[in-house]
Amino acid sequence: MTDSVAIVLVSGGLDSMISAALAREAGHRLFALSFDYNQRHQVELAAARRIAATLGAERHVVMPMDLRAFGGSALTADIDVPKDGVGDDIPVTYVPARNTIFLSLALGWAEASGARDIYIGVNALDYSGYPDCRPEFIEGFEKLAELATKAGVEGEPFHIRAPLQHMTKADIVREGTRLGLDMGLSWSCYDPAPGGVHCGLCDSCRLRSKGFEEAGIADPTKYATRA
Repeated sequence: MTDSVAIVLVSGGLDSMISAALAREAGHRLFALSFDYNQRHQVELAAARRIAATLGAERHVVMPMDLRAFGGSALTADIDVPKDGVGDDIPVTYVPARNTIFLSLALGWAEASGARDIYIGVNALDYSGYPDCRPEFIEGFEKLAELATKAGVEGEPFHIRAPLQHMTKADIVREGTRLGLDMGLSWSCYDPAPGGVHCGLCDSCRLRSKGFEEAGIADPTKYATRA
């Protein structure tokens, strides 16, 4: 156990919630980092604030930036969110270099605060195929962090923790249950339906619903439509 600070990336989604809770279980004090990048909706940031408060984060920074200035994604441009199921190609909901951008800012806060652990809820099994969720990316960024920082050069390396990396979505749901979390506080949908409920048809909704179903655990999520 440790009482060191960990920077935890909290998007408002289920995976980031479980990842941050595992950081807390490991004994870290939590500094939560979320991003208001002018994404399609703000409901996930409301979820991020709920999660950070519930997990007892000592600080929660919501970093503003405008990735709509670049576009290139259904989450940052006027492009329809796909609703026809999870495919084999990288979907249009991929935001160019998003996790690289987010981890770079997390690294800056980690070095400034003295933290050496950064937690991110990426997953490479039940996911949408984003390249910046793969183990190779996490390993590469950890090496970059060593090369790019004063702390790394002076022999104090950073650790990019991705505790959900090799879990299925069902495994993640079971872990949330083991940790005693209210997973209904999280938000996964890319395209909220009227009334503030999950659409039920986007990739993220489908993966969330599948995880609860395969785990045999009651899904607290309200969906406008079930796939």
